[in-house]
Amino acid sequence: MHTPAGQEPDPEQFDVVVVGGGLAGVRLAVGLAARGLRFCVLEAGSDVGGVWFWNRYPGARCDVDSVEYSYQFSEDLQQEWDWTERYGSQPEILRYITHVVERFEIKDRFRFGHRLRSAVFDDSQQRWRLDCDNGTRLDTTFVVMATGCLSSVNEPPFPGREDFGGRVLHTGRWPHEPVEFTDRVVGVVGTGSSAVQAIPIIARHARTLYVFQRTAAYVVPARNRPADPEEVRAVKADYAGFRARNNERPRAFDSRTPLGTARVFDVSPEERAAEFQRRWSAGGLGFLGGFVDCMTDEAANAVAAEFIRGKIREIVDDPHTAELLSPRHLVGCKRLCLDSGYFEAFNRDNVVLVDVSREPVERFEPSGLRAAGRSWRLDDVVLATGFDAITGALLDVDIVGTSGRSLREHWADGPRTYLGLAVHGFPNLFTVTGPGSPSVLTNMVVSIEHHADWIIDCIEAVRRAGARRIDATADAEQAWSEHVAEVAAGTLFPQCNSWFLGANIPGKPRSFMPLFGFPAYRRRCTEVAETGYPGFVLG
Repeated sequence: MHTPAGQEPDPEQFDVVVVGGGLAGVRLAVGLAARGLRFCVLEAGSDVGGVWFWNRYPGARCDVDSVEYSYQFSEDLQQEWDWTERYGSQPEILRYITHVVERFEIKDRFRFGHRLRSAVFDDSQQRWRLDCDNGTRLDTTFVVMATGCLSSVNEPPFPGREDFGGRVLHTGRWPHEPVEFTDRVVGVVGTGSSAVQAIPIIARHARTLYVFQRTAAYVVPARNRPADPEEVRAVKADYAGFRARNNERPRAFDSRTPLGTARVFDVSPEERAAEFQRRWSAGGLGFLGGFVDCMTDEAANAVAAEFIRGKIREIVDDPHTAELLSPRHLVGCKRLCLDSGYFEAFNRDNVVLVDVSREPVERFEPSGLRAAGRSWRLDDVVLATGFDAITGALLDVDIVGTSGRSLREHWADGPRTYLGLAVHGFPNLFTVTGPGSPSVLTNMVVSIEHHADWIIDCIEAVRRAGARRIDATADAEQAWSEHVAEVAAGTLFPQCNSWFLGANIPGKPRSFMPLFGFPAYRRRCTEVAETGYPGFVLG
Protein backbone atom coordinates (compact mmCIF):
# COMPACT_ATOMS: atom_id res chain seq x y z
CA MET A 1 0.00 0.00 0.00
CA HIS A 2 1.45 3.36 -1.06
CA THR A 3 1.90 5.91 1.73
CA PRO A 4 2.09 9.61 0.76
CA ALA A 5 5.38 11.34 1.55
CA GLY A 6 5.53 12.63 5.11
CA GLN A 7 2.64 10.43 6.28
CA GLU A 8 3.20 7.48 8.57
CA PRO A 9 1.87 4.14 7.30
CA ASP A 10 -1.15 2.69 9.05
CA PRO A 11 -0.16 0.30 11.84
CA GLU A 12 -0.52 -3.42 11.20
CA GLN A 13 -3.68 -4.91 12.67
CA PHE A 14 -3.70 -8.01 14.91
CA ASP A 15 -5.95 -9.86 17.28
CA VAL A 16 -3.03 -10.56 19.61
CA VAL A 17 0.54 -9.30 19.90
CA VAL A 18 2.91 -11.32 22.06
CA VAL A 19 5.99 -9.55 23.43
CA GLY A 20 8.97 -11.83 23.91
CA GLY A 21 10.32 -14.77 21.91
CA GLY A 22 11.50 -17.06 24.68
CA LEU A 23 9.89 -20.21 26.01
CA ALA A 24 6.67 -18.32 26.76
CA GLY A 25 6.48 -16.56 23.40
CA VAL A 26 7.08 -19.82 21.54
CA ARG A 27 4.44 -21.65 23.56
CA LEU A 28 1.91 -18.87 22.99
CA ALA A 29 2.67 -18.85 19.28
CA VAL A 30 1.96 -22.58 19.01
CA GLY A 31 -1.35 -22.17 20.86
CA LEU A 32 -2.48 -19.03 19.03
CA ALA A 33 -1.67 -20.54 15.64
CA ALA A 34 -3.73 -23.62 16.50
CA ARG A 35 -6.74 -21.37 17.30
CA GLY A 36 -6.43 -19.46 14.05
CA LEU A 37 -5.92 -16.06 15.65
CA ARG A 38 -4.16 -13.25 13.79
CA PHE A 39 -1.03 -12.58 15.83
CA CYS A 40 2.69 -11.86 15.82
CA VAL A 41 5.51 -12.16 18.35
CA LEU A 42 7.87 -9.24 18.93
CA GLU A 43 11.42 -10.17 19.92
CA ALA A 44 14.31 -7.78 20.54
CA GLY A 45 16.92 -10.43 19.74
CA SER A 46 17.84 -11.89 16.38
CA ASP A 47 16.29 -15.30 17.10
CA VAL A 48 14.11 -17.24 19.51
CA GLY A 49 15.22 -18.43 22.93
CA GLY A 50 14.75 -15.59 25.38
CA VAL A 51 16.87 -16.18 28.47
CA TRP A 52 18.56 -19.07 26.65
CA PHE A 53 19.38 -16.82 23.69
CA TRP A 54 21.08 -14.16 25.82
CA ASN A 55 22.69 -16.16 28.64
CA ARG A 56 25.58 -17.89 26.90
CA TYR A 57 28.18 -17.56 29.67
CA PRO A 58 30.46 -20.53 30.39
CA GLY A 59 28.62 -23.28 32.22
CA ALA A 60 25.11 -21.90 31.67
CA ARG A 61 22.57 -24.62 32.22
CA CYS A 62 19.16 -25.23 33.78
CA ASP A 63 18.68 -26.24 37.41
CA VAL A 64 15.55 -28.33 36.77
CA ASP A 65 15.85 -31.83 35.28
CA SER A 66 15.64 -31.77 31.49
CA VAL A 67 12.74 -34.21 31.25
CA GLU A 68 10.75 -31.75 33.38
CA TYR A 69 12.09 -28.45 31.96
CA SER A 70 10.32 -29.05 28.66
CA TYR A 71 6.93 -28.56 27.03
CA GLN A 72 4.10 -30.97 27.71
CA PHE A 73 1.49 -29.78 25.18
CA SER A 74 2.51 -32.37 22.57
CA GLU A 75 2.95 -36.04 23.39
CA ASP A 76 4.77 -36.58 20.10
CA LEU A 77 7.26 -33.83 20.99
CA GLN A 78 7.82 -35.35 24.42
CA GLN A 79 8.51 -38.77 22.93
CA GLU A 80 10.74 -37.71 20.06
CA TRP A 81 13.11 -35.32 21.85
CA ASP A 82 16.01 -36.87 23.77
CA TRP A 83 18.04 -34.87 26.27
CA THR A 84 21.70 -35.75 26.65
CA GLU A 85 22.19 -34.64 30.28
CA ARG A 86 20.29 -34.55 33.55
CA TYR A 87 20.36 -30.74 33.40
CA GLY A 88 20.16 -29.17 29.97
CA SER A 89 22.99 -26.87 28.95
CA GLN A 90 22.29 -23.52 27.31
CA PRO A 91 23.22 -24.74 23.80
CA GLU A 92 21.01 -27.82 24.11
CA ILE A 93 18.02 -25.91 25.48
CA LEU A 94 18.36 -23.38 22.67
CA ARG A 95 18.44 -26.21 20.13
CA TYR A 96 15.28 -27.61 21.72
CA ILE A 97 13.43 -24.27 21.49
CA THR A 98 14.55 -23.87 17.87
CA HIS A 99 13.36 -27.40 17.11
CA VAL A 100 9.90 -26.62 18.52
CA VAL A 101 9.64 -23.49 16.37
CA GLU A 102 10.60 -25.42 13.24
CA ARG A 103 8.50 -28.48 14.03
CA PHE A 104 5.31 -26.44 14.50
CA GLU A 105 6.14 -24.08 11.62
CA ILE A 106 5.72 -20.82 13.50
CA LYS A 107 8.99 -19.01 12.68
CA ASP A 108 7.23 -16.62 10.29
CA ARG A 109 5.10 -15.30 13.18
CA PHE A 110 8.15 -13.78 14.88
CA ARG A 111 9.40 -10.22 14.31
CA PHE A 112 13.06 -10.23 15.32
CA GLY A 113 14.95 -7.04 16.10
CA HIS A 114 11.71 -5.49 17.37
CA ARG A 115 12.03 -4.09 20.89
CA LEU A 116 8.71 -2.76 22.17
CA ARG A 117 9.08 0.84 23.30
CA SER A 118 5.50 1.75 24.26
CA ALA A 119 2.01 0.27 24.48
CA VAL A 120 -0.89 2.69 24.86
CA PHE A 121 -4.52 1.67 25.29
CA ASP A 122 -6.93 3.64 23.11
CA ASP A 123 -10.13 3.97 25.15
CA SER A 124 -12.19 5.10 22.19
CA GLN A 125 -11.28 2.13 20.03
CA GLN A 126 -10.71 -0.42 22.81
CA ARG A 127 -7.37 -1.36 21.24
CA TRP A 128 -3.68 -1.18 22.03
CA ARG A 129 -1.30 0.99 19.99
CA LEU A 130 2.24 -0.38 20.01
CA ASP A 131 5.46 1.34 18.97
CA CYS A 132 8.81 -0.40 18.55
CA ASP A 133 12.21 1.26 18.73
CA ASN A 134 12.79 0.53 15.01
CA GLY A 135 9.72 2.56 14.02
CA THR A 136 7.31 -0.35 13.59
CA ARG A 137 3.74 0.45 14.70
CA LEU A 138 1.09 -2.13 15.49
CA ASP A 139 -2.57 -2.09 16.47
CA THR A 140 -4.05 -5.00 18.42
CA THR A 141 -6.95 -6.04 20.61
CA PHE A 142 -4.89 -8.07 23.08
CA VAL A 143 -1.30 -7.78 24.31
CA VAL A 144 0.48 -10.63 26.08
CA MET A 145 3.68 -9.66 27.89
CA ALA A 146 5.86 -12.77 27.69
CA THR A 147 8.96 -10.78 28.56
CA GLY A 148 10.41 -13.17 31.13
CA CYS A 149 11.21 -12.86 34.82
CA LEU A 150 14.98 -12.78 34.33
CA SER A 151 15.53 -10.76 31.19
CA SER A 152 16.17 -7.14 32.26
CA VAL A 153 19.83 -7.21 33.23
CA ASN A 154 21.09 -5.38 36.30
CA GLU A 155 24.25 -3.46 35.45
CA PRO A 156 25.36 -1.47 38.48
CA PRO A 157 26.37 2.06 37.42
CA PHE A 158 29.98 1.78 38.56
CA PRO A 159 31.69 5.04 37.57
CA GLY A 160 34.70 5.01 35.28
CA ARG A 161 33.58 2.13 33.11
CA GLU A 162 34.36 4.00 29.89
CA ASP A 163 37.97 4.42 31.08
CA PHE A 164 38.60 0.70 31.63
CA GLY A 165 40.98 -0.68 29.04
CA GLY A 166 39.80 -4.29 29.14
CA ARG A 167 36.63 -6.20 28.30
CA VAL A 168 33.43 -5.87 30.33
CA LEU A 169 31.01 -8.79 29.97
CA HIS A 170 27.62 -9.38 31.60
CA THR A 171 26.50 -12.97 32.09
CA GLY A 172 22.98 -12.01 30.97
CA ARG A 173 24.20 -10.48 27.68
CA TRP A 174 27.07 -12.77 26.76
CA PRO A 175 28.65 -12.46 23.29
CA HIS A 176 27.60 -15.00 20.70
CA GLU A 177 31.18 -15.61 19.64
CA PRO A 178 33.54 -17.60 21.92
CA VAL A 179 35.24 -15.63 24.70
CA GLU A 180 38.81 -16.68 25.44
CA PHE A 181 40.20 -16.24 28.97
CA THR A 182 43.49 -18.11 28.57
CA ASP A 183 46.38 -16.30 30.26
CA ARG A 184 44.15 -13.36 31.27
CA VAL A 185 43.47 -11.85 34.67
CA VAL A 186 39.72 -11.92 35.21
CA GLY A 187 37.46 -10.40 37.84
CA VAL A 188 33.98 -11.78 38.45
CA VAL A 189 31.62 -9.44 40.31
CA GLY A 190 28.85 -11.36 42.03
CA THR A 191 28.36 -14.85 43.43
CA GLY A 192 24.79 -15.71 42.47
CA SER A 193 23.62 -18.55 40.26
CA SER A 194 25.30 -17.39 37.04
CA ALA A 195 28.63 -16.83 38.79
CA VAL A 196 28.41 -20.19 40.55
CA GLN A 197 28.12 -21.88 37.15
CA ALA A 198 30.72 -19.76 35.35
CA ILE A 199 33.49 -19.50 37.96
CA PRO A 200 34.72 -23.14 37.85
CA ILE A 201 35.06 -22.96 34.06
CA ILE A 202 36.69 -19.53 33.89
CA ALA A 203 39.09 -20.68 36.62
CA ARG A 204 40.39 -23.47 34.39
CA HIS A 205 41.54 -20.99 31.74
CA ALA A 206 42.38 -17.69 33.43
CA ARG A 207 45.88 -16.90 34.65
CA THR A 208 44.28 -15.42 37.77
CA LEU A 209 40.62 -15.18 38.74
CA TYR A 210 39.46 -12.71 41.36
CA VAL A 211 35.94 -13.31 42.69
CA PHE A 212 34.39 -10.20 44.25
CA GLN A 213 31.81 -11.41 46.75
CA ARG A 214 29.34 -9.19 48.61
CA THR A 215 27.07 -11.95 49.96
CA ALA A 216 27.93 -15.63 50.10
CA ALA A 217 25.46 -17.98 48.43
CA TYR A 218 24.04 -21.28 49.58
CA VAL A 219 25.20 -23.74 46.94
CA VAL A 220 24.25 -27.40 46.76
CA PRO A 221 25.55 -29.98 44.29
CA ALA A 222 23.87 -30.38 40.92
CA ARG A 223 25.19 -33.91 40.38
CA ASN A 224 24.83 -33.40 36.66
CA ARG A 225 25.48 -36.48 34.55
CA PRO A 226 24.60 -37.97 31.17
CA ALA A 227 20.92 -38.78 30.83
CA ASP A 228 20.14 -42.30 32.08
CA PRO A 229 18.35 -44.21 29.27
CA GLU A 230 16.38 -46.32 31.77
CA GLU A 231 15.17 -43.26 33.67
CA VAL A 232 14.19 -41.55 30.43
CA ARG A 233 12.28 -44.63 29.21
CA ALA A 234 10.40 -44.80 32.50
CA VAL A 235 9.37 -41.15 32.24
CA LYS A 236 8.32 -41.44 28.62
CA ALA A 237 6.26 -44.55 29.35
CA ASP A 238 4.03 -42.45 31.62
CA TYR A 239 4.68 -38.82 30.72
CA ALA A 240 1.08 -37.81 31.45
CA GLY A 241 1.20 -39.30 34.93
CA PHE A 242 4.66 -37.86 35.51
CA ARG A 243 3.43 -34.36 34.63
CA ALA A 244 0.30 -34.75 36.75
CA ARG A 245 2.36 -35.73 39.78
CA ASN A 246 4.66 -32.74 39.27
CA ASN A 247 1.65 -30.43 39.07
CA GLU A 248 0.75 -31.43 42.62
CA ARG A 249 4.15 -30.41 43.98
CA PRO A 250 4.50 -26.90 45.49
CA ARG A 251 7.18 -26.04 42.91
CA ALA A 252 5.71 -28.10 40.06
CA PHE A 253 8.74 -30.37 39.62
CA ASP A 254 10.84 -33.15 41.17
CA SER A 255 8.00 -35.57 41.92
CA ARG A 256 10.48 -38.45 41.75
CA THR A 257 12.07 -37.20 44.99
CA PRO A 258 9.71 -37.84 47.92
CA LEU A 259 8.85 -34.90 50.14
CA GLY A 260 9.56 -35.41 53.81
CA THR A 261 6.66 -35.47 56.26
CA ALA A 262 8.55 -34.92 59.53
CA ARG A 263 9.70 -31.71 61.17
CA VAL A 264 13.40 -31.18 61.72
CA PHE A 265 13.22 -31.59 65.49
CA ASP A 266 10.86 -34.58 65.34
CA VAL A 267 13.81 -36.84 64.54
CA SER A 268 17.20 -37.46 66.10
CA PRO A 269 20.29 -35.46 65.10
CA GLU A 270 21.61 -38.57 63.38
CA GLU A 271 18.42 -39.01 61.34
CA ARG A 272 18.47 -35.32 60.36
CA ALA A 273 22.07 -35.53 59.21
CA ALA A 274 21.35 -38.70 57.24
CA GLU A 275 18.39 -37.10 55.43
CA PHE A 276 20.36 -33.98 54.53
CA GLN A 277 23.24 -36.17 53.35
CA ARG A 278 20.92 -38.26 51.13
CA ARG A 279 19.68 -35.09 49.44
CA TRP A 280 23.17 -33.60 49.18
CA SER A 281 24.38 -36.79 47.49
CA ALA A 282 21.39 -36.91 45.13
CA GLY A 283 21.88 -33.28 44.10
CA GLY A 284 19.31 -30.78 42.94
CA LEU A 285 16.96 -28.15 44.29
CA GLY A 286 15.10 -30.63 46.47
CA PHE A 287 17.67 -30.30 49.26
CA LEU A 288 15.26 -28.56 51.67
CA GLY A 289 12.38 -30.92 50.89
CA GLY A 290 13.36 -33.56 53.41
CA PHE A 291 11.49 -31.79 56.21
CA VAL A 292 8.23 -29.86 56.19
CA ASP A 293 9.40 -26.90 58.26
CA CYS A 294 12.71 -25.80 56.72
CA MET A 295 11.00 -22.80 55.09
CA THR A 296 8.59 -21.99 57.92
CA ASP A 297 10.64 -22.32 61.12
CA GLU A 298 13.87 -20.40 61.68
CA ALA A 299 15.32 -22.95 64.09
CA ALA A 300 14.72 -25.76 61.60
CA ASN A 301 16.15 -23.63 58.82
CA ALA A 302 19.28 -23.00 60.90
CA VAL A 303 19.95 -26.74 61.09
CA ALA A 304 19.83 -27.07 57.30
CA ALA A 305 22.02 -23.98 56.89
CA GLU A 306 24.66 -25.33 59.26
CA PHE A 307 24.77 -28.62 57.36
CA ILE A 308 25.69 -26.71 54.19
CA ARG A 309 28.27 -24.61 56.02
CA GLY A 310 29.79 -27.84 57.31
CA LYS A 311 30.11 -29.10 53.75
CA ILE A 312 31.83 -25.87 52.72
CA ARG A 313 34.37 -26.29 55.52
CA GLU A 314 34.99 -29.87 54.35
CA ILE A 315 35.50 -28.90 50.70
CA VAL A 316 37.45 -25.62 50.90
CA ASP A 317 41.03 -26.09 52.08
CA ASP A 318 41.71 -22.60 53.44
CA PRO A 319 39.67 -21.98 56.65
CA HIS A 320 39.51 -18.21 56.09
CA THR A 321 38.18 -18.64 52.55
CA ALA A 322 35.72 -21.28 53.74
CA GLU A 323 34.42 -18.87 56.37
CA LEU A 324 33.93 -16.11 53.79
CA LEU A 325 32.08 -18.56 51.51
CA SER A 326 29.74 -19.61 54.33
CA PRO A 327 26.44 -17.69 54.20
CA ARG A 328 24.89 -16.37 57.40
CA HIS A 329 21.39 -15.56 56.18
CA LEU A 330 18.54 -18.07 56.11
CA VAL A 331 18.88 -20.84 53.57
CA GLY A 332 16.26 -20.92 50.80
CA CYS A 333 14.92 -17.39 51.12
CA LYS A 334 17.28 -16.61 48.28
CA ARG A 335 17.10 -19.15 45.48
CA LEU A 336 19.45 -22.06 46.06
CA CYS A 337 22.29 -22.35 43.55
CA LEU A 338 23.37 -25.63 41.96
CA ASP A 339 27.06 -26.12 41.34
CA SER A 340 29.50 -28.36 39.57
CA GLY A 341 32.80 -27.70 41.31
CA TYR A 342 32.13 -24.19 42.65
CA PHE A 343 33.62 -24.54 46.12
CA GLU A 344 36.43 -26.72 44.77
CA ALA A 345 37.45 -23.87 42.46
CA PHE A 346 38.62 -21.88 45.48
CA ASN A 347 41.24 -24.54 46.19
CA ARG A 348 43.02 -23.59 42.98
CA ASP A 349 46.17 -21.46 43.29
CA ASN A 350 44.89 -19.05 40.61
CA VAL A 351 41.56 -18.23 42.31
CA VAL A 352 41.30 -15.47 44.91
CA LEU A 353 38.15 -14.60 46.86
CA VAL A 354 37.81 -10.87 47.55
CA ASP A 355 35.38 -9.87 50.30
CA VAL A 356 33.54 -6.68 49.32
CA SER A 357 30.82 -6.90 51.98
CA ARG A 358 32.25 -3.96 53.94
CA GLU A 359 34.15 -2.10 51.22
CA PRO A 360 32.20 -2.66 47.98
CA VAL A 361 33.25 -2.25 44.38
CA GLU A 362 33.67 1.51 44.05
CA ARG A 363 34.51 2.12 40.42
CA PHE A 364 36.30 1.02 37.30
CA GLU A 365 39.82 2.22 36.79
CA PRO A 366 41.80 2.22 33.52
CA SER A 367 43.57 -0.97 34.60
CA GLY A 368 40.82 -2.72 36.56
CA LEU A 369 38.57 -2.21 39.58
CA ARG A 370 38.76 -0.33 42.84
CA ALA A 371 37.27 -2.55 45.55
CA ALA A 372 37.93 -3.66 49.13
CA GLY A 373 40.04 -0.58 49.68
CA ARG A 374 42.57 -1.23 46.91
CA SER A 375 43.05 -1.39 43.16
CA TRP A 376 42.92 -4.68 41.26
CA ARG A 377 44.61 -5.01 37.87
CA LEU A 378 42.34 -6.91 35.50
CA ASP A 379 42.17 -7.75 31.81
CA ASP A 380 38.47 -8.65 31.92
CA VAL A 381 35.55 -7.89 34.21
CA VAL A 382 32.59 -10.28 34.25
CA LEU A 383 29.47 -8.75 35.79
CA ALA A 384 27.43 -11.59 37.27
CA THR A 385 25.11 -9.02 38.83
CA GLY A 386 21.79 -10.57 37.93
CA PHE A 387 18.53 -9.00 36.85
CA ASP A 388 15.83 -6.53 37.69
CA ALA A 389 13.68 -9.58 38.23
CA ILE A 390 10.00 -10.25 37.53
CA THR A 391 8.92 -6.64 36.91
CA GLY A 392 11.99 -5.15 35.22
CA ALA A 393 11.17 -6.13 31.65
CA LEU A 394 7.54 -5.05 32.07
CA LEU A 395 8.50 -1.61 33.35
CA ASP A 396 11.15 -1.18 30.66
CA VAL A 397 8.20 -0.66 28.30
CA ASP A 398 6.10 2.51 28.60
CA ILE A 399 2.73 0.80 29.16
CA VAL A 400 -0.21 3.21 29.47
CA GLY A 401 -3.70 1.98 30.35
CA THR A 402 -7.05 3.64 30.74
CA SER A 403 -7.22 7.37 31.58
CA GLY A 404 -3.57 7.80 30.66
CA ARG A 405 -2.25 6.02 33.76
CA SER A 406 1.06 4.23 33.24
CA LEU A 407 2.05 0.87 34.68
CA ARG A 408 5.02 2.58 36.31
CA GLU A 409 2.63 4.87 38.17
CA HIS A 410 0.30 2.01 39.06
CA TRP A 411 3.20 0.01 40.51
CA ALA A 412 5.02 2.92 42.15
CA ASP A 413 4.60 1.27 45.57
CA GLY A 414 5.13 -2.27 44.32
CA PRO A 415 3.45 -4.53 41.76
CA ARG A 416 -0.23 -5.41 42.10
CA THR A 417 -2.02 -7.92 39.88
CA TYR A 418 -5.00 -10.21 39.79
CA LEU A 419 -3.82 -13.83 39.63
CA GLY A 420 -0.45 -12.63 38.34
CA LEU A 421 -2.18 -12.47 34.96
CA ALA A 422 -3.90 -9.09 34.71
CA VAL A 423 -3.65 -5.54 36.08
CA HIS A 424 -6.61 -3.30 36.87
CA GLY A 425 -6.88 -0.40 34.44
CA PHE A 426 -4.98 -2.21 31.69
CA PRO A 427 -7.70 -4.02 29.73
CA ASN A 428 -6.81 -6.89 27.39
CA LEU A 429 -3.24 -6.93 28.72
CA PHE A 430 -1.95 -10.20 30.15
CA THR A 431 1.33 -11.00 31.89
CA VAL A 432 2.94 -14.43 31.66
CA THR A 433 4.48 -15.51 35.00
CA GLY A 434 3.96 -11.99 36.28
CA PRO A 435 4.22 -10.80 39.88
CA GLY A 436 1.60 -12.45 42.04
CA SER A 437 1.98 -15.83 40.31
CA PRO A 438 4.25 -18.75 41.34
CA SER A 439 6.67 -18.06 38.44
CA VAL A 440 10.26 -18.19 39.74
CA LEU A 441 9.35 -20.47 42.66
CA THR A 442 8.40 -23.21 40.18
CA ASN A 443 9.57 -25.08 37.13
CA MET A 444 9.18 -22.11 34.79
CA VAL A 445 8.09 -24.17 31.79
CA VAL A 446 5.13 -25.57 33.73
CA SER A 447 4.09 -22.08 34.86
CA ILE A 448 4.53 -20.74 31.34
CA GLU A 449 2.35 -23.44 29.77
CA HIS A 450 -0.31 -23.01 32.43
CA HIS A 451 -0.47 -19.27 31.76
CA ALA A 452 -0.35 -19.64 27.98
CA ASP A 453 -3.33 -22.00 27.97
CA TRP A 454 -5.29 -19.87 30.45
CA ILE A 455 -4.68 -16.65 28.51
CA ILE A 456 -5.62 -18.14 25.13
CA ASP A 457 -8.78 -19.66 26.58
CA CYS A 458 -9.66 -16.30 28.15
CA ILE A 459 -9.16 -14.44 24.85
CA GLU A 460 -11.44 -16.88 23.09
CA ALA A 461 -14.05 -16.58 25.86
CA VAL A 462 -14.07 -12.79 25.48
CA ARG A 463 -14.48 -13.10 21.72
CA ARG A 464 -17.29 -15.67 22.06
CA ALA A 465 -19.11 -13.34 24.44
CA GLY A 466 -19.02 -10.60 21.83
CA ALA A 467 -17.09 -8.38 24.23
CA ARG A 468 -14.26 -6.06 23.22
CA ARG A 469 -12.35 -5.93 26.48
CA ILE A 470 -11.72 -7.68 29.76
CA ASP A 471 -10.33 -5.86 32.78
CA ALA A 472 -9.49 -6.96 36.31
CA THR A 473 -11.41 -5.08 38.97
CA ALA A 474 -9.68 -2.95 41.59
CA ASP A 475 -11.18 -5.04 44.40
CA ALA A 476 -9.99 -8.31 42.88
CA GLU A 477 -6.51 -6.92 42.38
CA GLN A 478 -6.35 -5.65 45.95
CA ALA A 479 -7.62 -8.90 47.42
CA TRP A 480 -5.18 -10.96 45.37
CA SER A 481 -2.23 -8.78 46.35
CA GLU A 482 -3.16 -9.20 50.01
CA HIS A 483 -3.39 -12.97 49.48
CA VAL A 484 0.11 -13.08 47.96
CA ALA A 485 1.52 -11.12 50.91
CA GLU A 486 -0.32 -13.34 53.41
CA VAL A 487 1.06 -16.54 51.88
CA ALA A 488 4.58 -15.10 51.89
CA ALA A 489 4.23 -14.05 55.54
CA GLY A 490 3.60 -17.68 56.47
CA THR A 491 7.06 -18.62 55.16
CA LEU A 492 10.65 -17.51 55.63
CA PHE A 493 10.94 -16.24 52.05
CA PRO A 494 10.57 -12.52 52.89
CA GLN A 495 13.30 -12.68 55.55
CA CYS A 496 16.19 -12.16 53.10
CA ASN A 497 17.19 -9.17 50.99
CA SER A 498 16.64 -11.16 47.82
CA TRP A 499 15.71 -10.36 44.25
CA PHE A 500 12.36 -12.00 45.06
CA LEU A 501 11.76 -8.75 46.99
CA GLY A 502 13.51 -6.48 44.50
CA ALA A 503 16.21 -5.80 47.11
CA ASN A 504 19.03 -6.02 44.56
CA ILE A 505 17.80 -2.93 42.69
CA PRO A 506 18.35 0.45 44.42
CA GLY A 507 15.08 2.31 44.84
CA LYS A 508 12.86 -0.61 43.84
CA PRO A 509 9.82 -0.96 46.14
CA ARG A 510 10.18 -3.91 48.49
CA SER A 511 7.47 -6.53 48.20
CA PHE A 512 7.63 -10.30 47.88
CA MET A 513 6.64 -10.71 44.24
CA PRO A 514 6.06 -14.43 43.58
CA LEU A 515 3.32 -16.56 45.12
CA PHE A 516 4.39 -19.78 46.81
CA GLY A 517 2.41 -22.94 46.02
CA PHE A 518 1.59 -24.01 42.47
CA PRO A 519 -1.25 -26.54 43.04
CA ALA A 520 -3.54 -24.16 44.94
CA TYR A 521 -2.80 -21.40 42.45
CA ARG A 522 -3.60 -23.62 39.49
CA ARG A 523 -6.91 -24.65 41.04
CA ARG A 524 -7.83 -21.02 41.69
CA CYS A 525 -7.15 -20.02 38.08
CA THR A 526 -9.24 -22.95 36.84
CA GLU A 527 -12.09 -21.97 39.16
CA VAL A 528 -12.04 -18.38 37.86
CA ALA A 529 -12.19 -19.53 34.24
CA GLU A 530 -14.94 -22.09 34.85
CA THR A 531 -17.23 -19.73 36.77
CA GLY A 532 -17.42 -16.86 34.30
CA TYR A 533 -14.24 -14.95 35.26
CA PRO A 534 -15.22 -13.40 38.61
CA GLY A 535 -12.92 -10.51 39.43
CA PHE A 536 -12.98 -9.41 35.80
CA VAL A 537 -15.36 -7.11 33.96
CA LEU A 538 -16.17 -7.72 30.30
CA GLY A 539 -17.11 -4.68 28.27
